[in-house]
Amino acid sequence: MSRQVYFDNAATTPMRNEVVDRMTEVMKLNFGNASSTHSFGRSSKALIEQSRKVIASFLNVSASEIVFTSGGTEADNLVLRSAVRDLKVEEIITSKIEHHAILHTVEELSKEFKIDVKYVDLDSKGNINYQHLEQLLQSAKKQLVSLMHINNEIGNTLDIKRVADLCKLNNALFHSDTVQSVGHYKLDLQEISIDFLAASAHKFHGPKGVGFAFIRKNSGLKASIFGGEQERGYRAGTESIHNIVGMEEALKISYSNLEVEREYVLDLKKHFISSLKKSFSEVSFNGNCEDIEDSTYTLLNVCLPIAPEKAAMLQFQLDLKGIACSKGSACQSGSSQNSHVLTEILDEVHLKRPSVRFSFSKFNTKDEVDYVIEVLNSFVNN
Repeated sequence: MSRQVYFDNAATTPMRNEVVDRMTEVMKLNFGNASSTHSFGRSSKALIEQSRKVIASFLNVSASEIVFTSGGTEADNLVLRSAVRDLKVEEIITSKIEHHAILHTVEELSKEFKIDVKYVDLDSKGNINYQHLEQLLQSAKKQLVSLMHINNEIGNTLDIKRVADLCKLNNALFHSDTVQSVGHYKLDLQEISIDFLAASAHKFHGPKGVGFAFIRKNSGLKASIFGGEQERGYRAGTESIHNIVGMEEALKISYSNLEVEREYVLDLKKHFISSLKKSFSEVSFNGNCEDIEDSTYTLLNVCLPIAPEKAAMLQFQLDLKGIACSKGSACQSGSSQNSHVLTEILDEVHLKRPSVRFSFSKFNTKDEVDYVIEVLNSFVNN
């Protein structure tokens, strides 16, 4: 029987036991509807507001600026749609390697509201050209910039403070999808003058189906889901109390253990890089992910020197050996999920090779890294 190794933490993370325990307790004891005025409702409401306060404190914002959603995608949609519909944004500046929660939403909005969409230039590693961004911000139109803090495929990090300052200087709104960074990096939103961000609990060992939007006070944003006054009128619908409390617990533990866990995971990543280089002289790393300073410590996107005819079998082989990771190549045969990120930044030669994203958490070990290297070696050399 092959081992089970989970290296797809950028897709979702296993929940921590403490989070499961806390959620189970809430599901058993706090089933009241938070909108009800009796004691059952009030105790549920108190839990939600306590979670809001705790989450806000980690970002150094006020509790009223945190709006609970079903996840990052909904938070992105809420902000982008309302910015165009209610704040009368006429032009959105983004990049071609954003998450589809941004790209597809922006495409829809451009069709629906006839807004302009501008894409900031990228270099061959997928880094944004800040000078070009500055030029794009010279427009007389009302603008919103949407650029993710950490790219979910290649791990590049955006200089989020620099972009926030540029936007402020040019009277543009700034939204960032921070799904890959909340719970992994400290963000002080008094220091960073961002208007909106999105986060998702299942990326930091919390439950699926819950996230939040940070909406700077007095922004003028309005709801996209109607039917009740929950979330201060930003989002109708009965709140998922156990999920919200689970998210708070997960974020609390992530930030309490941040330094220790970051060192541990970074060490795994360094070990993975050096092992890959030893085993495959022609291996290359997509984006900045090999650069410890300019990428997240949680992932590696690896382009392997494997012939195209053999490449099609790689993912299948890894899965067969119990290794969970994410396909990152734009041209794997039979693939219905070409990577728009890699298509944008890789040359023809590297696009033909298979790329795989391995993403790590504190639950992984060096022993698991060695097992993956062993499996890759036998696949390449047989």
